Amino acid sequence: MSLHTTLIDATSLAATPPDDVLIVDCCFDLADLTKGARDYLDGHIPGAVYASLDHDLSDLSRQAEGLGRHPLPLESAFNALLSRCGWRAGMQVVSYDAAGGALAAARLWWLLRLVGVQQVAVLDGGYAAWLAAGLPVEVGEPAARPASRVSLRYDTSQLVLDHTALLHDAAGQLLDARAAPRYRGDVEPLDRVGGHVPGALNRPFADNLASDGRFKQAAQLRDEFAEVLGSTLPSQVVHMCGSGVTACHNLLAMEFAGLHGSRLYAPSWSGWISDPSRPVAKG
Repeated sequence: MSLHTTLIDATSLAATPPDDVLIVDCCFDLADLTKGARDYLDGHIPGAVYASLDHDLSDLSRQAEGLGRHPLPLESAFNALLSRCGWRAGMQVVSYDAAGGALAAARLWWLLRLVGVQQVAVLDGGYAAWLAAGLPVEVGEPAARPASRVSLRYDTSQLVLDHTALLHDAAGQLLDARAAPRYRGDVEPLDRVGGHVPGALNRPFADNLASDGRFKQAAQLRDEFAEVLGSTLPSQVVHMCGSGVTACHNLLAMEFAGLHGSRLYAPSWSGWISDPSRPVAKG
């Protein structure tokens, strides 16, 4: 079986023996928080388990700690999720959502990288690509997978949690994945203040995808990130967005493009503005 560490196409996933892959449906809708779970029951890739952005890939109880709208799950909770799903070392993991990986599939990809799992990929084009290929779907809950025992640790060197370091450019070059109007502060549909962290550059995550919903070619992505970042090394790049979710899409795109070693400012904009004394840039 080929090893997939960034993206996988629908045909390759369909050809992977079911016992060798853990498929995770991460479909989620910020406007309707139960829609993803309902849609999963209505139809999903055969054998896929469901993971909720709010309940499995985040710990919303920690929002008051200044960690943003989607704080990272505790290590123990993430290990429990992998155990319930039956993940075992060496198993290929494939995540997908209905937004080309942008909402939660890339978040799961990044969380697995954070605990040292490399054999994880996002389904290129998401669930729509699976359906477009005429591949089968499954309705309802799949047969339960045998549980496993998982005990992994976060590699905190891939994380930036210190807000203060960002004020003095000590953390690296911030790259904001939100749409340009939100970055500029023209609109802000989710957080109490619009704008961006002073010094942050903008690369909307949607720019990573071609018109068919699949990722652009690696060479094109390399050129486009270079236009934004100039001579900044990938290892000096720190990704952010509104709550640390879509930023993972930019991180995935850079890895796919061969630009390795960037990190995530997990609290992102919603964490930054949790302290009203922190500066806000507009425009």
